[in-house]
Amino acid sequence: MDYLWLVLGLVLILVGANALTDGASALARKWGVSDLVIGLTVVAFGTSAPELSISMISAFKGSAALAVGNVVGSNIFNVFMIIGVVALVRPIVIVRSVMENEIPLVALASVALLAIGSGPFLGIPGERVVDRIDGILLLLFFMVFMRYTFSQATSGSGDGPADPTAENVAAKAPMPMWKSVVWVVAGLAGLIYGGDRFVAGASGIARSLGMSEAVIGLTIVAAGTSLPELATSVAAALKGKPGIAIGNVIGSNIFNIFLVLGLTSTIIPLPFGAIGVADLLVMTVAAFLFWFFGWRFGKRTVTRWEGGFLVACYVGYIIWQVAMA
Repeated sequence: MDYLWLVLGLVLILVGANALTDGASALARKWGVSDLVIGLTVVAFGTSAPELSISMISAFKGSAALAVGNVVGSNIFNVFMIIGVVALVRPIVIVRSVMENEIPLVALASVALLAIGSGPFLGIPGERVVDRIDGILLLLFFMVFMRYTFSQATSGSGDGPADPTAENVAAKAPMPMWKSVVWVVAGLAGLIYGGDRFVAGASGIARSLGMSEAVIGLTIVAAGTSLPELATSVAAALKGKPGIAIGNVIGSNIFNIFLVLGLTSTIIPLPFGAIGVADLLVMTVAAFLFWFFGWRFGKRTVTRWEGGFLVACYVGYIIWQVAMA
């Protein structure tokens, strides 16, 4: 049965990602909002919904390691695999405003969680835990991020470079408003339910193989809950919507730490458990690598070979996790 849920979940995720991308792009055109802003908000929140639901459920069931591991592993997967795969499909051109504002926020969120999880190593006594005070601070960061993003939307900034494929898409007959909303809602439903079924199947298979809860959270569950981001970003790239693709990853990483961990830890403190400083360091290094590749030689482009390098980093991380399990 676990293998059946695995396949069914993957199919729903792929179908949902395609519908969500079409609907979100249509809404962006109707509202006069850039694809980047839509990716940073509507799409990012929708594709982060699996992380939020899994983390909340895991925390209330006493599986804090799974909740924290889900977020840490998802952020690692988002940069290494999603940015890597999208760059392999089509090199990612990043606008200057994103390099100067949004991506540094991804790095800041990673550093914040690294600092919270490295208390004993920094000479701070006590258990390694994301407590309620940490959660409130993370939520405050999230509100600042949302305020900034909506100010971008009203000012009309954040548009990406012209793309021939994007122009072809824009030239098509506009999608009716009701259909755009239905596409977004149906796409999100497919992503969320598909992600839940994929995680259920993958977790069942992993446990049958004797993997620990921490490793399951960092790998199987993280990859499963990040499949919506992967499917949506690849679909957006293929449709000539780099703004949605890049905004989705950036927004999801910020949502995962500031909103998912912030909200969950405000309700119930989250011990890190077996989630080590090394895992937090990998997440932080991934964020800075993303930033570095974007600025490299001033081209603001993540090239195919850089995308291949990011994918190789994720493969190496998974091999290391399995070897340490």
